[in-house]
Amino acid sequence: MLIGLDIGGTKCAVVTGDEKGNILHRYVIKTTDFPTTYAAIFKYLKTLPPFESVGISCGGPLDEEQGVVLSPPNLPDWDGVEIVKDIETTFGVPAKIRNDANACALAEYKFGAGVGCKNMVFLTFGTGMGAGIIADGKLYGGTNGNAGEVGHIRMAKQGPVGYGKIGSFEGFCSGQGIRQLAALYAAKAEKKGVIPSYTSVENYTTADVAIAARAGDKTALSVFRKCGDMLGKGLAVLVDILNPERIVIGSVYARCQDLLDKAMYKSLSRESLSVSLSACEIKPAQLGEQIGDKAAIAVATEAYYALHTKHN
Repeated sequence: MLIGLDIGGTKCAVVTGDEKGNILHRYVIKTTDFPTTYAAIFKYLKTLPPFESVGISCGGPLDEEQGVVLSPPNLPDWDGVEIVKDIETTFGVPAKIRNDANACALAEYKFGAGVGCKNMVFLTFGTGMGAGIIADGKLYGGTNGNAGEVGHIRMAKQGPVGYGKIGSFEGFCSGQGIRQLAALYAAKAEKKGVIPSYTSVENYTTADVAIAARAGDKTALSVFRKCGDMLGKGLAVLVDILNPERIVIGSVYARCQDLLDKAMYKSLSRESLSVSLSACEIKPAQLGEQIGDKAAIAVATEAYYALHTKHN
């Protein structure tokens, strides 16, 4: 039995599973202050039958090599938490931590849309935009574990803000970025006497803009065209540099593929090397709402096999 720990700003999920990614049981702990939450995690782990490894998925920044949580924005009091060492010392089993983008990349590679390929890029495309890179069947972390921060790439001099940068890939291609684009486009439309339908919803979301687009709202459609265009340009950079056989895109893309694909493929074809693009397929993530749980289990399989490979 493997243990997966998906640590989030509002809740932490502790799941039991197997090396095939099957989730056997799930227990949720509300994230409050650090001492209370941390103690609750260890208290619950001590109630479980013997397990073979623990995998942890958590938003960064992290020191993945040392197994330390370094005060992520959504977990500000988790500062310098040596969670891997604490788990290994307490339970005598191998443990490993990955940032959530890397963990989700592993999950899609092992259990989802990436099955059967050796070179893959996973894009989160959720609240933010991050990437996990699988190269020759292994997760690529770079020199100090920060590979894949694609949301920081500047796509334009002006545009929505993401990752603290104007006109970034995350600014154009994320849930928060789409909301910024929608507000910008609504303001322009209203100057021309056009009121986009999604503005009738207070604090509208990406989902509200998508509903409006599917109902034919021209402003909403233009928001997704712009997002799709920038997504294609960002993918072209990844295709040309990394030459992957598959790019798997989660969250917003998986739900709004019908609104993004036309503009995305148009700019992707225009901007990328045809020889590289012809070898690459773009697919929506498959794991859906279970991706966080399966991501943590995927990291647990890493920890388990790392130990057994070392001993053989």
